[in-house]
Amino acid sequence: MESKKGIFITFEGSDGVGKSTQVAFFAGLLESLGFDVLLLREPGGTKIGEEIREMLLDVKNKELTSESELLLYLAARSQIINEVIRPALEEGKVVLCDRFSDSTLAYQGYGRGIDAAFIKHANEFVCDGLVPDKTILFYIPEEEQKKRLDRRKAKDRIEEAGKDFALRVAHGFLEIAQEEPKRVEAVCTNGLHSETARHVIKATSDLLGVDPESEKVATALEALDAMHVKK
Repeated sequence: MESKKGIFITFEGSDGVGKSTQVAFFAGLLESLGFDVLLLREPGGTKIGEEIREMLLDVKNKELTSESELLLYLAARSQIINEVIRPALEEGKVVLCDRFSDSTLAYQGYGRGIDAAFIKHANEFVCDGLVPDKTILFYIPEEEQKKRLDRRKAKDRIEEAGKDFALRVAHGFLEIAQEEPKRVEAVCTNGLHSETARHVIKATSDLLGVDPESEKVATALEALDAMHVKK
């Protein structure tokens, strides 16, 4: 595999922790600072990947086994890596991906109970040496997550797996962060959006060469808080 030229950052976290809001803000901030940014999501990002996503999330597909689910996520990942991510990195872009291999280990490993060692080997096979330069894991305290899960209505087949499943996934993510502290930065989202965003910027500042205290960053954070209230 040829060495990449760009920067690859992934974002992880359980459903409902505010990940999508933070990823969109971060992408917009980097673009405003002059970076060539490509924002992706998993599963998806390619024609085949989006078709797989629809199949995986469709509540009608209740008969889909955990093993089939795992293989479908891996298939979608293979497509996006080879069709989109590697070419973008070779072009020197900053690639931001909403979910990647850690989600498979958390959801299908810790959540579904599939052997973690097998999932790690399968991910290594599919990724073929591609590892994120930095991974931001968004999380909330367990008690807060329980409250949100009690209020939240399931929107797709994965969310229909229930509260216990969701808590196992959240625990799995934190285990991953503890195992790989250099790559994975755990950021609590149980506060102002700007506070969370500031942590993300600081965690990636060395990698990107962005000054977290710059005027442009401060202005963007003020605008973010103006649009949102504390969770």
